[in-house]
Amino acid sequence: MKTYRKELVFNTDTRIAFINITPQIDTCIKESKIKEGMILVNPMHITASVFINDDEHGLHNDFTKWLEHLAPHSPIKQYRHNDTGEDNADSHLKRQIMGREVVVAITDGALDLGTWEQIFYGEFDGQRRKRVLVKIIGE
Repeated sequence: MKTYRKELVFNTDTRIAFINITPQIDTCIKESKIKEGMILVNPMHITASVFINDDEHGLHNDFTKWLEHLAPHSPIKQYRHNDTGEDNADSHLKRQIMGREVVVAITDGALDLGTWEQIFYGEFDGQRRKRVLVKIIGE
């Protein structure tokens, strides 16, 4: 069995962002030379997410509005986590809703995704450097 590990780095211009990282993941699979196996993709930060969904701008706008409705950023004092001097409690909650990671099968050297499925990095406390782990195992 072979393994491959890489860290992708992101620094968004905005506090909340959704970035289609499928092309970078495809590149990782090619670099790994693994034809059959599994890939794990997860952010190495507790205020970011990796998830699978459709690459459609309206949907991403809906995600942003829905998440802000469920866990509004302000008022900051509404969250006990922010009593520590932080201002990102909502980002932790948004990450919990959108999930931590994805695991996808690799078949014949490619992601085994459904018709409209793409892999996204979700940022909820951006404007600083963050990493995403890509780990591939297989043959």
